[in-house]
Amino acid sequence: MPIKATPLISDRVLHVRLNGTLTDADYRQFVPELECLISQHGSLRLLVEMSDFHGWSTGALWDDLKIFLKHGKEIERVAIVGEKSWQEWMTRMARPFMHSEVQFFDRTLASEARRWVLEECISTREK
Repeated sequence: MPIKATPLISDRVLHVRLNGTLTDADYRQFVPELECLISQHGSLRLLVEMSDFHGWSTGALWDDLKIFLKHGKEIERVAIVGEKSWQEWMTRMARPFMHSEVQFFDRTLASEARRWVLEECISTREK
């Protein structure tokens, strides 16, 4: 499956792996899982890792945008780890549609991306 999500430190922080080309069918499977977690926790953080990622079909690109239009306030922070300059460009283009903090990290900075997305979650859990 081109979208695979697993919890990092809790169900509030998801590690989302993307590969191949995302389709509308991929989002029909992923979005209900995401919405379930939002309804349980109120807000989420995402560490999105693109590996051998080729982009979206037209319908899937619209699905991706709809997630952030509908749930942008519930998604606090998104760290996007990629390997191509067009992925960084797409991240910058998406920012105006998102209410969350969004940052792109080159693959060589994956550990920094993880640290950034977890930043306040770890200190909150330790209290």
